[in-house]
This record gives sequence, C-alpha cells and structure tokens, in this order.
Amino acid sequence: MNRRNFLASASALLATKSLRGLAPATSAVDKPDHTLSIAPANIEIAKGIHIKTLAYNGQVPGPMLRLREGVPVTIDVTNASSDPDLVHWHGLAIDSINDGAMEEGSPMIAPGATQRYSFAPKPSGTRWYHTHNSAYANLNLGTYSGQFGFLLIEGRGEPGHYDHEINLAIHHWEPSFAPMDDSMLKAMREQSSNMPLTPASDVVYRYATINGHMLGAGEPIRVKQGQRVLLRLLNASATENVVLALPGHTFTIIAMDGNPVPNPKSVEVLSLAVAERIDALVEMNAPGTWVLGSTLEKARQMGLGIVVEYAGHLSAKLGSAVWRDPAPFLWDYTQFASRAIPAAPPPDETYTLTFRDIGPQKGSMFDIWTVNNKPWPDSDRLTVDAGKRYRLVLRNGSGDQHPIHLHRHSFEVVRIGGKQLSGLMKDTINLMPLDTVAVDFVANNPGDTLMHCHQQLHMDYGFMLLIKYAT
Repeated sequence: MNRRNFLASASALLATKSLRGLAPATSAVDKPDHTLSIAPANIEIAKGIHIKTLAYNGQVPGPMLRLREGVPVTIDVTNASSDPDLVHWHGLAIDSINDGAMEEGSPMIAPGATQRYSFAPKPSGTRWYHTHNSAYANLNLGTYSGQFGFLLIEGRGEPGHYDHEINLAIHHWEPSFAPMDDSMLKAMREQSSNMPLTPASDVVYRYATINGHMLGAGEPIRVKQGQRVLLRLLNASATENVVLALPGHTFTIIAMDGNPVPNPKSVEVLSLAVAERIDALVEMNAPGTWVLGSTLEKARQMGLGIVVEYAGHLSAKLGSAVWRDPAPFLWDYTQFASRAIPAAPPPDETYTLTFRDIGPQKGSMFDIWTVNNKPWPDSDRLTVDAGKRYRLVLRNGSGDQHPIHLHRHSFEVVRIGGKQLSGLMKDTINLMPLDTVAVDFVANNPGDTLMHCHQQLHMDYGFMLLIKYAT
C-alpha cells in the first residue's frame, strides 16, 4: 500500500475521531484555546498577481500561535477543503497521535470535520505548524499550498535583548514539473523499459514571497538606527532551499530550529534549507533602504525578498532599495557548535542510513527515493529502547541536497563529513550531495516517530522511515 492509499484508508477510519481518547472533538462548553480552518483562499502576493491556494484562516502565513512551554493547549482544526488533511506541529516533543503525521497514527481530518489537538508544548523556541498531507502529482496539496504558520513556544530563556521582533516566512508559488533533459532520458531509458514517456525530475516555481508578498509588494520592515532587531526566519517552501543576505548588515545567529546555538556567530549570509528556522539578531547601523533577499538575482526577480527601510528615508518602493552581492561564502554548521569541542557521549547503538534515488518506477513520473535501498512503506523500521542514546549516520548517495527532519525529538549534530562537533541541537539538518552527517538523539519520547526528507517531492516518493519504540 503506498502513502496515498494508506492516507485514504486511514482517513476513512479516523477522520471523525478526536485526538484525545478518540472522542468527539467539538463541545459547546469546552472551548478550544485556538481555532484553525483549512480552506481555499485567494492570496494577492503582488498587485494583480493572485494565488489560489489552501490556507489557515484565510491568510498566509497562518495565524502566529504563541504558546507557553509545558502549559496544556487545545487547538481545534476544521477542514473546509475538499481533501482529507492534518496539521503537524513541527519541532515539538509531543505524543504520536497529536504530532500530526499519518504515518505515526495521527488521524486525518475529513472534509467538513473538526479535529481537536491537545498537548503540552515543549521545548521552547521557534517552531512552526504545517500540513503533513501528501501531494504526489497534485501541486495544489501538501506544502506546495499556503498551509504554514509560526509556532512560538515561550519558556524561561529569552534570546537576548532586542527592540523589535520580526517573523519572516519564505514560500514559493505556482509550481510546475520540470522535464528531464535529453541525456538523462537516454540514460534512464537504457536502464529501464518501464520508464514513463514524460518523466519529470524536479519542481520549478514562478513566484516567491516573504510573508505572502513578493519583493516590493508588501509593507517594508521599518526600523530605526541603533535598534537591535530579532529576525525569526522560516523556510516554508515545499522543495526550495534558500540563501539570504541584507547588504550592509550582519546576522548574529543565536538559535537554529528554535534551539540556542552553543556559539552565536555573526555572518553576512544565511542558508535555510526547507523546514529550517534561524533566529538572528541584527544591529540596525546602516541607514538607508535595503533589500533583505535571496543572493540569487533570479530568485529576487521571482519575488524572494523584502524591503528594509530606516526611519527618515523616503521610499519603500523597490526601485529605491539597495542590493549588493555578498562576498563568496561557504555555509558551515560547525561554526555554531561548541568551541570547547567536548566529545559527544558514545551512543548505545548506531544505525547507518544511506539515501539514494533509483529512477522512476512502475509508471511514476518521478524518481523513487530509498533508505538503505528500500522506499517507503517498505523501508526498514528502526527499533529503539526508551532512555538510550542512538547515533544515526546519514549517508547521501545522491547529487541532491536533503533536509532530513526527525519528528518528536531534537538531535545533536556530532559529525559533518570529517569534522567532529557537539552541542548543536536541531530537528532538521541539510545533507549535502554525497556527504555524510552523524546525529545523536535520546529515545525519550515513546511512540512511533517519523524521519524523512522534508522536500515534498522526495517524501511523497519514498524518502521516509519509521522509528518504533520497543514495547
């Protein structure tokens, strides 16, 4: 049974059940703390450019949910769309049923039904929420749509002093399939007689936005000289990694994926793979009107940017905003890890996972992705014992980048290529082509746990595995 068939059968069984005790979700007395509605929306991302999509409460991004760490919360989600769907609370260490992944047993929400999510959010930091629906060849569903929003979990720790907090969510719009080039087609036809006549190798986009607006179309970020601004940045794209800069300024990175970094460091360029978040402090000490945007000119032309305007400078129009290409850079996670470099504790057990594609199979338009030579749902389950520490050695046997996400747990990055490191905690790590990364996690949250590439196209076509706790 493939993911789509499993989704459909699971939704038929579970869609009318709630997530707490499988009892009816709605109650006239017990009102939820928050409500979300999944429904069609028409979003104007620039003057005269409208996007028809699915969104939460009719807006992109969805409502910002600011919760307190450890304080129980109820969130009612009504599905006013035509397809079963569900919400994943990305980065939270909660139970499998409320986590919002069908593969873990979370119920799908049938069209017209309401589902209640109940959990005590943890850990603190910049998290987010989004659909965990499959899309396959329907580029209107899943994370291709506008179903995403910030989920800020407040705890005891504060990210330093700042004057202004700004949340910026990146997304790409109007996806379409990119056909393989002739050389790829010839090579693949020589290998497989089952290859479809018009296979596609990737998804491309027409537009990009920050907070639902193309560069120059939305309100600028308005600042004053001398202010210290906290930027929370989220890559909510379905498949596109991004690189950003703000000319004349540096970003002091203080947290990744909501977790404080051991070694805050100032950089001129930010790299955000799909699903990654970065918290960065920016000293506003270069008066003018600037473009905070992609380092790629083509991406900025698609709309990937936002104007930053200092008080006293006249216009937020795109024509007056300044862009300067940053110096060449090499993004390196290790610079934010512990400088003392204490060795990570030895794991109780190590699993080695190799990821690669095997080309289109059984008439599919797209490459099938495998974990240790098996695609989901045939990929081997990993079994863990509660309380033990596990090392996952992630080997990229492909030429693609892969943002690998682990549900319901954070992990410590302990090796990238030949570099040992410690202290850097994340829930998503970008695995570069033909590279190897090792991450450790403690099995401290019993229940089925999904790990997958967060690129929608890869996840839909096999790039997933399940971690199961021993009973």
